[in-house]
Amino acid sequence: MDLDYGKCWGASRKDSWKTTLLLAYQSLGVVYGDLSISPLYVYKSTFAEDIHHSETNEEIFGVLSFIFWTLTLVPLFKYVFVVLRADDNGEGGTFALYSLICRHAKVSLLPNGQVADVALSTYKLEQPPETKNSSKVKLVLEKYKSLHTALLILVLLGTCMVIGDGLLTPAISVFSAVSGLELSMSKDHHQYAVIPITCFILVCLFALQHYGTHRVGFCFAPVVLIWLLCISTLGLYNIFHWNPHVYQALSPYYMLKFLKKTRKGGWMSLGGILLCITGSEAMFADLGHFSYAAIQIAFTFLVYPALTLAYMGQAAYLSRHHHSIHKIGFYVSVPGMTLSPGMHL
Repeated sequence: MDLDYGKCWGASRKDSWKTTLLLAYQSLGVVYGDLSISPLYVYKSTFAEDIHHSETNEEIFGVLSFIFWTLTLVPLFKYVFVVLRADDNGEGGTFALYSLICRHAKVSLLPNGQVADVALSTYKLEQPPETKNSSKVKLVLEKYKSLHTALLILVLLGTCMVIGDGLLTPAISVFSAVSGLELSMSKDHHQYAVIPITCFILVCLFALQHYGTHRVGFCFAPVVLIWLLCISTLGLYNIFHWNPHVYQALSPYYMLKFLKKTRKGGWMSLGGILLCITGSEAMFADLGHFSYAAIQIAFTFLVYPALTLAYMGQAAYLSRHHHSIHKIGFYVSVPGMTLSPGMHL
């Protein structure tokens, strides 16, 4: 009996890992699409017109340092290790957090705690023992009606920001991808071709949404996987070929040097650096479609290293090509041998 139980337990554990890895693979096509495309436009958006690329490379190394630590602190530490654990019975997102708070404190202005709902398994979850600090926060929240309203407004504002990001990010990502045609087309042709092609791709992408997360995930996961492998390989090539010492820019010291040298222009450019974490909120919002372990594995072992290598590779290339500051986009760092034949025309 013990042997049979051990075999069953081992088989179930193997199936569990198999399911988790499959979900991690599917999450690539749903969760990490926007985040993976961010190397296309981050450097170009960060370097404003009043920031000049000097021979010392302090500017490009400072931007790389900012990008690396932003990726490390927000998606990796904040989302993967903290926020993803604050799920509402497996669901993620702003309203899931609000529902979780309302279940433990009487602060709801929405009818989510009716008598019929109490019979649901979600409301029978064993609550952790309250500490003194948590009980004080709970009492303060329950005491003042104005805090109830403020909390609901904050939730609605957060939801609106996620919806707005969901509308703007695909347009930025697809437009940045299609803009690579400028290397193979004349300026006049490029001007009239990019927008129609971008609109056509966006219409096709949104037309596929009604097929469901399962099919969309399987459809786009191989595309994102190949893209991540390509940009990480390209990053490694540029690092070893152009500047193997670019890893030194990962030190936070270069962030201070960047701000000290660029002053106001440097502070203004931080808005461009934030684009490197565009779409990272989808890791929590789409938690209900996948699982905590699946999203954690996909980001930690594939997405995060690939993006880090991609940004380091771009910085290594730009550190040896100061003349290309007016074309600081992603495509200038791609070696000519890897471009399609049409690029050389």
